[in-house]
Amino acid sequence: MLSTALTQALQNQIGYEFAASQTYLGMAAYFHTQNLEGWATFFEKQSAEEREHALKIFHFLLETGSAAKLPAIAEAPVQYSSALETVQKSLEQEQRVTKSFQDMAALALKEADFTGFGFLQWFLTEQVEEEATFERLIALIESGINLFQAENLLPA
Repeated sequence: MLSTALTQALQNQIGYEFAASQTYLGMAAYFHTQNLEGWATFFEKQSAEEREHALKIFHFLLETGSAAKLPAIAEAPVQYSSALETVQKSLEQEQRVTKSFQDMAALALKEADFTGFGFLQWFLTEQVEEEATFERLIALIESGINLFQAENLLPA
């Protein structure tokens, strides 16, 4: 059984993951309106990945006998001023998620919740990859490359 505090934090994280999924879908919509289909597809994949993360937490809670909750999420924007702003906001979002998982890991250790701590390790490793991806995309855009040409350089 997970600690009560960690259960609550993971329940909240489900909402954050679904909100991130919706945000990335809104970013995909922005890129579709710019006719940047490769960028749009990248963000659609990011959206699906965040949904998978929410479901991973959802199933973990249920498997450990904890209550799963589905917090409400706000409407996501679909308009951005530029590709750079969009990717910078993505990095900021991933940094907030990293902090959230770090806080939960610290909480799990404080409460000697080793099951929860072990589960969180996967997410902490995943966040390293996520932040690095968006840092590379920012560098790519800032290089001045044509965004249509850059589509061939996007992560698969």
